[in-house]
Amino acid sequence: MANPRDPGFGRRFALHGFGNAFDRPPRDLLIVLVTLFVTFVMQFFDATSIVPSLLRLTSLVWRAGWVWQLITYPFIGYGGPSVWFLVELLILYWFGRDVYAGLGRKHFWRLVIVVTLAAGGVALLVEGLQEVATGLPLHGAFPLLQGQRMLLAIVVAAFATANRRATILLFFVLPIEARYFLGIEILFAFFGYLATRDLGGMLGICAAVGLTYLYVRDGGGFGRGLRQTRLRLERWWLQRKLDRIKRRRGFRVIKGKAGGASSDPWLN
Repeated sequence: MANPRDPGFGRRFALHGFGNAFDRPPRDLLIVLVTLFVTFVMQFFDATSIVPSLLRLTSLVWRAGWVWQLITYPFIGYGGPSVWFLVELLILYWFGRDVYAGLGRKHFWRLVIVVTLAAGGVALLVEGLQEVATGLPLHGAFPLLQGQRMLLAIVVAAFATANRRATILLFFVLPIEARYFLGIEILFAFFGYLATRDLGGMLGICAAVGLTYLYVRDGGGFGRGLRQTRLRLERWWLQRKLDRIKRRRGFRVIKGKAGGASSDPWLN
């Protein structure tokens, strides 16, 4: 299993590429794909349609305490009876196989679970705020966030982060560097919002892409990225405080000589 704390982790992940089409697929990934397909089919039969309905993400998480939906919703196939569903599974397999190989089993599942919970929480929070603002009950199905779409957002963002210079054929035709797919995912989510008005789903996708980027970039965790963000905010707040003190007391800043500048980034 790859060790994300190893300095060579990102490099090995980046060199992995899309691998060999005949490599043995990870068993975990096959189970996920089969689960998505089976639950997708179940929704079209009266006797079994209740199962996907109970497991997809809905506002019943906070209305009725159905918290399991926060974990189950990415593994329940979503969409209409279209061949596009099979295309989504194929793309999920291609990217998921390489992400699984690059991260290893432990970090693959940690990434999926943490991002799934966070993205679902964002979607539910947005829906709750919309209800408060409008005074109208909402019962959206979060179409942008359900099933294979959530997993696709995660694995594509993970691949794009570790494989920045790789070339991916968008729509199997247009060659684009992988790093641009982070922005492309956000753009697709925005166009999806225009079609569905699923604001919670769109922001959930944005959160998923951002958290996945942090996790893979930081070598298997969110600590460094969050710490850097906190330090930037603290620096910004201290700078604003110093500016106010200068204006209030008439202080004048005297710049030092170039050769005597401090190497501490907080002081430069």
